[in-house]
Amino acid sequence: MLIKRDFYINGAWVAPLNGTDHHVINPSTEEPCATISLGGSEDADAAVAAAKAALPGWMHTDPAERIALVEKLITAYQARADDLAEAMSTEMGAPIDMASSSQAGAGTWHLKNFVKDAKGFQFNRPLGDHAPGDRIIYEPVGVAALITPWNWPMNQVTLKVGAAAIAGCTMVLKPSEESPLNAMIFAELMDEVGFPAGVFNLVNGDGAGVGTALSGHKDVDMVSFTGSSRAGTLISKNAADTLKRVHLELGGKGANLIFEDADEKAVKRGVLHMMNNTGQSCNAPSRMLVQRGIYDRVVEEAATVADKVTVGPASESGRHIGPVVNEVQWNKIQGLIEKGIQEGAKLVAGGPGRPEGFNKGFYVRPTVFADVNNDMTIACEEIFGPVLSIIPFETEEEAVEIANDTPYGLTNYVQTQDTSRANRLATQLRSGMVEMNGTSRAAGSPFGGMKQSGNGREGGVWGIEDFLEVKSVSGWAAE
Repeated sequence: MLIKRDFYINGAWVAPLNGTDHHVINPSTEEPCATISLGGSEDADAAVAAAKAALPGWMHTDPAERIALVEKLITAYQARADDLAEAMSTEMGAPIDMASSSQAGAGTWHLKNFVKDAKGFQFNRPLGDHAPGDRIIYEPVGVAALITPWNWPMNQVTLKVGAAAIAGCTMVLKPSEESPLNAMIFAELMDEVGFPAGVFNLVNGDGAGVGTALSGHKDVDMVSFTGSSRAGTLISKNAADTLKRVHLELGGKGANLIFEDADEKAVKRGVLHMMNNTGQSCNAPSRMLVQRGIYDRVVEEAATVADKVTVGPASESGRHIGPVVNEVQWNKIQGLIEKGIQEGAKLVAGGPGRPEGFNKGFYVRPTVFADVNNDMTIACEEIFGPVLSIIPFETEEEAVEIANDTPYGLTNYVQTQDTSRANRLATQLRSGMVEMNGTSRAAGSPFGGMKQSGNGREGGVWGIEDFLEVKSVSGWAAE
C-alpha cells in the first residue's frame, strides 16, 4: 500500500500541518490502495500564502515564458502517462486501456490545445483603428483555487492548471480525495519542469475542510470548481462574501434526440456513449428521446446493445466498463434503479444488484429503462452511473420541450439526416454544447453549460480567458 502524506506547497513537498489519515479505496476490490493525509484550514492558508507571494512575479512574466513551461510540461506528462493511467485506473475504476487512451490522453490533448491557442492570443491589443490610444490588456485574475473531481481527474486538472498557468495566475489545486494519486504525480511534473515556487500548490483534502477554506478565503481571487450542482451551490454561497469569481462546471442530464431518419449507428452510439466511463460523465446522454415511429425498434436495439456491454475489473485490459467509484455512489445508483421500477418505467436491460459473477467491487449492471417520462425521478436526477432512460416523442416541438424540461443544460445530442432540422435544433436546445450525429467537438472547442450545469467555459481560448481580467487603458503612447 502506498503511503504518501506530503503536500506540494511553495515549490517543496511539506508535511501537513493538521492532516488526518484517509484511505483511498480501489473500487474494483473495495480494498485500500493508498493512505494519504487530508489537510485542513492551516494547510490551505499556507498554500494560498505561497500563491499570493508568487503572483506579482509570475503575472508579469512574458506570456511566451509561461507557454514554454507548459510545453515542457507536455513532454514530462507524456513520459509519465503510464503512471498517470495506472493511478486513475486503480483509484477511480477506469479500465486500464480506457485510462491510458482517454483518461490520461485527455491531459495531453488539452495542454497541446492551450499552447496552440495561447500562441495566437494578444494579451495587449488595440481597441480598434478608431481609437489608436486605447488598449485592451488581459491580466490574470490572481490566486486561483482549483477544485477537481474524481470521474475525469486529469481531464479536469489539465483544463484548469494549463489555462491558469498560461493566463499568469498562481494556483492551489485540491483534487478529489477519492482520486488524489494522479494529481500528486502531476505535482511532481510541475516541480520537474521548473514552475517557480508558489505558482502551483497542491493540498489534499475534502470539500468540507480544504474546499470550504479555499472557496471562502479572502486571498483567493477565483474558484474554478468541477463537481455536483449541490456542491457548486455551496461553493457559490461561501465565495459570495469575498465577491471572488466563481467558475462552475457542474452536472448534466443530456438529451439525445433520435429522429426517424437517424443513421443506422445512432442508437448503438448513444447507448455506448452513456455507458462509457461507467456512466460517470456529466455530459453523458442519459435521456434518449426517440420519435414514436421507430420507438419499439430503438428500445429493442438499445436493450440488446446494453446487454452486450461487459463489466470487469479496472486492472484488466479490454473494452469493458469498470466499477463506479465508491460505495456511496453504488448505493445511490441502486436506489435510483429501484425508484425507476417503482415509478413504472419499463426495465428492458440490467437492473438492481451487481452483475452476475461479482460479489465484491462497486460494479453496476448496464441498465436501460423504456417508457420513461420527465416526471419520473430517473429522468430528473443525475444518476452518474450506467443507466439510460428512453422517452418517446411525436414531433420535433415536443422533443425540444422534453429536452429543455430540466434544470440542467450541459450537452444535448441530435441524430437526424435533415440538416435544416439539425441546425434549427442547435439554436433551440438550451445547453452549452450540442453535438450532431456523433461528431465530436473539435480541438479548442469550449466545454461548459448553462442553468444548473454551471457557468464559464473550459478549453481553448475560452478556457484561458476565464482566468483573465480585462483592463481598458486610454491614452496609451506609441513607443
